[in-house]
Amino acid sequence: MTLKGRRAFITGSFQGIGLGIATELAKAGADIVLHGLGSAEVIANAEAEVKAAGAGKVESFVSDLRDPAATEDLIAKILAGGPVDILCNNAGIQHTAPTAEMPREKWNDIIAINLESFFDTMRLLLPQMKERGYGRVINTASVHGLVASVAKAPYVSAKHGVIGLTRVAALEYADAGTRESGGVTVNAICPGWVETALIEPQIQARADKFGGDRVKGIADLLSEKQPSKRLATASDIGAVAVFLCSKAAHNITGAAIPVDGGWTSQ
Repeated sequence: MTLKGRRAFITGSFQGIGLGIATELAKAGADIVLHGLGSAEVIANAEAEVKAAGAGKVESFVSDLRDPAATEDLIAKILAGGPVDILCNNAGIQHTAPTAEMPREKWNDIIAINLESFFDTMRLLLPQMKERGYGRVINTASVHGLVASVAKAPYVSAKHGVIGLTRVAALEYADAGTRESGGVTVNAICPGWVETALIEPQIQARADKFGGDRVKGIADLLSEKQPSKRLATASDIGAVAVFLCSKAAHNITGAAIPVDGGWTSQ
């Protein structure tokens, strides 16, 4: 499968899962529009990684997704450079605290970035996908869009909202395009534990319990929730995204796809 000639915009893609998705789309030949907040060094490293993977063209944009007006300006700038065929909403933040102790400003920020920004990019980009008869929206949700955990009220609320938003948009655009053009689909990927820099301190802490054995530390960490006791990688999530972009996936829409080692099957 090739995505040569397709242009993909991935929010929150200078590192972590977003960069993994961008890299896998680049391997399939897509032009890549990176986005996020990061230092010049972080951005340059992300661009180099995506270019090395095979992207036809790489662009980078910096913006704060908490501001809807800034997001409208961002999308206008991106569309000035050409249409967007693939939208991957991946940007997200987290803060843990019991509900009664959750700072109101943290609730506002998490809902704004993890849910409201997904709505803004979708409402601005889906119409132009419909016009061309091909489009893919892939929303990074989470197992926490399907089940809950304590001390994560805003995050769980946002991710449940992402799945609801995904399903509504999928219905609204289900009949756009044709099998030949590829249609317009809207889906969510729901990762469980993914190996990123964000969780590295937790892994090291568990590994220390087993004399530095990383494999045993990971299994111990994941045993609480994820039956496979294996971490997914960012590229694993990216590979799912690549398949969802294929014409073969034209009838997969409105799905919330767990990549969670059995977590949500319990």
